[in-house]
Amino acid sequence: MSVLEISGMIMNRVNLYTPGIGYQVFGNLVSVILGLTPFAYRLAQYRDLDQLTTLSANELLSVALGCGSGSDVLVIIMVTLSFLVRVCLIWLFFFLLSVAERTYKQRLLFAKLFGHLTSARRARKSEVPHFRLKKVQNIKMWLSLRSYLKRRGPQRSVDVIVSSAFLLTLSVVFICCAQLLHVHETFLECHYNWELVIWCSSLSLFLLRFVTLGSETSKKYSNTSILLTEQINLYLKMEKKPNKKEELTLVNNVLKLATKLLKELDTPFRLYGLTMNPLLYNITQVVILSAVSGVISDLLGFNLKLWKIKS
Repeated sequence: MSVLEISGMIMNRVNLYTPGIGYQVFGNLVSVILGLTPFAYRLAQYRDLDQLTTLSANELLSVALGCGSGSDVLVIIMVTLSFLVRVCLIWLFFFLLSVAERTYKQRLLFAKLFGHLTSARRARKSEVPHFRLKKVQNIKMWLSLRSYLKRRGPQRSVDVIVSSAFLLTLSVVFICCAQLLHVHETFLECHYNWELVIWCSSLSLFLLRFVTLGSETSKKYSNTSILLTEQINLYLKMEKKPNKKEELTLVNNVLKLATKLLKELDTPFRLYGLTMNPLLYNITQVVILSAVSGVISDLLGFNLKLWKIKS
């Protein structure tokens, strides 16, 4: 089988996978919550919360919309349109994040099925071809498949979405830390601070998901234990078949070079964009860690020092 045929079988297996809609539903829920936050805040800030139950529907609508006692139809229309536009824009952003999450999940499935190729039991279970790295041609096919599958699916667009979410999260965290340092006693008395907390929590969940999937995918492709296992099998085969020692030695040398190449080329998973620039990454790390350290020290009452660990 050729590289295209094997990769086609793997892609068919990935296409049969039904992606979950959990993160998409979560994004829809957050969009509605952020859209309703101003109305809920106005109701919560009403002069007497006990009287809310005694108000009529029109009076509750006036309080929620902030129109006062006399509700103007034009004001209601403008607030309603603003609410719809706000929810639609937020929904579009979280929809893009859910699409990026689905793409990261597909990348992880590609990596898992690729790792099953050299295992007879896993290949049979996953219904993908199986071959051993006992020939130079097989090693060449294995490396070509690895390179081909890593580039499958949208790359640049998804990385831009994740990078934008990462930058937005950093901005929100920095603003929250600055607000907490300035007025932590009245932090939740402001409407926009509630929205910042919701944004920070929801974006952090998505970023945690991206980092988890990206790290697992990177580990699958960077797993050199497969090559080490094949080297052990070659040494054992050399003892059983001394007449093929020269051929097996050549294959073993190619496996050693492939192992060194993977170690040199592969790097741990990193968020695209800001983290790829060392200068901006270091500046952002110092600023964010300083802000978080200042908030923790101010709230808990003791000094907290954070050091950067060099890898």
